[in-house]
Amino acid sequence: MKYWLFKTEPDVFSIDDLIREKLSYWEGVRNYQARNYLRDEVKIGDLVLFYHSRLEPPGVVGIAEVAKEASPDPYQFDPNHKYFDPKLKGPEPRWFGVHLKPHTKFKELIPLESLKQTKGLEKMVVTQKGSRLSIQPVTKKEFEIVTKLAGVTVK
Repeated sequence: MKYWLFKTEPDVFSIDDLIREKLSYWEGVRNYQARNYLRDEVKIGDLVLFYHSRLEPPGVVGIAEVAKEASPDPYQFDPNHKYFDPKLKGPEPRWFGVHLKPHTKFKELIPLESLKQTKGLEKMVVTQKGSRLSIQPVTKKEFEIVTKLAGVTVK
């Protein structure tokens, strides 16, 4: 099992949206490194720190679980959709997404500033200056520290 941090804007798709939908396709990733993680490394059963960005303060709000592995993002082929990719040549997909299901909603958001100040999270990707990648690997130790901050035990 691997651990990840997925960033989302809560006004676009929040942890509450995931809980309400019960299973959701994570579409719209248009960064090659994030795409490679989704396509090649994110697997069923992996746990995801659900991170709300463009929020004041931004931070981790819960945990999701990968329910289905990568499949082509259908919106890349739809010229009427905001995630359409006009640079595609033919039917070969360039972009992928995974299905997530809710696991745990934290009682309180764990702010980015708290992550930056917590021992053991100094190398966590999200705490690094200029870190903008929407899909990020998280070590098992980092995941355990964040869930402990939230008062959550994950088995």
